[in-house]
Amino acid sequence: MVPVVAAALVEGGGRVLLARRHAGAHQGGLWEFPGGKLEPGEGAEEALARELAEELGIRPLRYRPLIRVRHTYADRTVILDTWRVTAWEGEPRGLEGQPLAWVAPEALDEHPMPAADRPIVSALRLPECCLVTPDPGPPPHGSFLRRLEAVLGSGVAMVILRAPSLEAERLIALAAEATAIAERYGASLLLNGEPEWAEAAGAHGLHLNRHRLRGQVGRPLDDSYRVGASCHDAEELELAAAAGVDYVLCSPVLATPSHPGAPTLGWEGLARLCEEAQMPVYALGGVGPAHLPESWAAGAQGIAAIRALWEGGS
Repeated sequence: MVPVVAAALVEGGGRVLLARRHAGAHQGGLWEFPGGKLEPGEGAEEALARELAEELGIRPLRYRPLIRVRHTYADRTVILDTWRVTAWEGEPRGLEGQPLAWVAPEALDEHPMPAADRPIVSALRLPECCLVTPDPGPPPHGSFLRRLEAVLGSGVAMVILRAPSLEAERLIALAAEATAIAERYGASLLLNGEPEWAEAAGAHGLHLNRHRLRGQVGRPLDDSYRVGASCHDAEELELAAAAGVDYVLCSPVLATPSHPGAPTLGWEGLARLCEEAQMPVYALGGVGPAHLPESWAAGAQGIAAIRALWEGGS
């Protein structure tokens, strides 16, 4: 096991800093997020500050956990503890002779990276909060769509449309309208349903519930779509990894009014699942934006919510 700390430096315009590894190094010639191995007895934040000083000549001022990735290569397993850094003192320079590049998140695929860095790219492209809609019920859906627009206007950037009461034809029609609204706000809309429904609606992606996840073989849509899944335990995380999803929702983290007395993961249980996950994790169940610090501390991307975001949007 090789413990490594990495920094995703994000400047004001959203671009991320990459450094290219020297040709003779492990994974030489590939682009990576700056960082390096922890020294004996060194904590992650201490290592983060040291590596950024040594490699780039800067001091981090504002940062938080982003994602922790475990990846096994042919010759080693790395534990990559990645931090999102949004403020620093000094101007980044390649003090070890390494080329640097500021890259927009959507263009990161143009820079070949080690396999361990791919979940970091997913995390950088995902927002902190994800809305899971309540069931809209039967048509007409005017009030539902107006509320959706209000929530998107409040800053929510990713929506999972969940409508178990609707038959496929009506769900596809509603998803098409919702996708058009999401695009006006620069947000993404994912359909909880079948892959062909998401394609027919022109949605930005697909979300698999636990039942569809268990029947899924391989990734259901190509990489132009965002794909996620609902997970509750380590077994379902393995199924999600096999399905090639971009993120998962793990639940229930805390007690919810809809399921009083049901067992919950708690923050410690969520942290254990985040350790097992090979993709970004959202905390779901009894959480809202106020729980973002706890979710980050547990290793999660952020929070997903129904009530807290649907009722909380302006």
